[in-house]
Amino acid sequence: MYILETEQSFDSAHFLSGYKGKCSNLHGHRWRVVARIAMDELNKEGQTRDMVIDFGDFKDALKKLTDALDHSFIFETGSLKETTVIALKEEGFLLHEVPFRPTAEQFSRYFYEQLQDLNFPVYNISVYETPTNCSTYQEASL
Repeated sequence: MYILETEQSFDSAHFLSGYKGKCSNLHGHRWRVVARIAMDELNKEGQTRDMVIDFGDFKDALKKLTDALDHSFIFETGSLKETTVIALKEEGFLLHEVPFRPTAEQFSRYFYEQLQDLNFPVYNISVYETPTNCSTYQEASL
């Protein structure tokens, strides 16, 4: 099996609704996203002959996904009062509402599914919320 890996990072703020501890407060991370794609065989013809995929296409797709979240406030649907969301928007803050608790575990699945939707043969995704703590999402069967 051939495995390719690329990575991107983004900075954002978040908090964990319903969490008892420091992470219940608004705070930020430099998230590091490491994406891996895999194929059993290399392409046999054309521009990508003897390759899994063009590294540039892979890198650009992940960068587009992470750039969309960069320097934003990511929050879970229903975790803020509507008046708070309105006030933040009126102040011009970049907000991203997600239907999940914004944890490293959920982000690893999120990026996996986003790349899969773009037809990349995703193997797994690791998301680091600190330099030494990460979550990896991989489907059980490939």
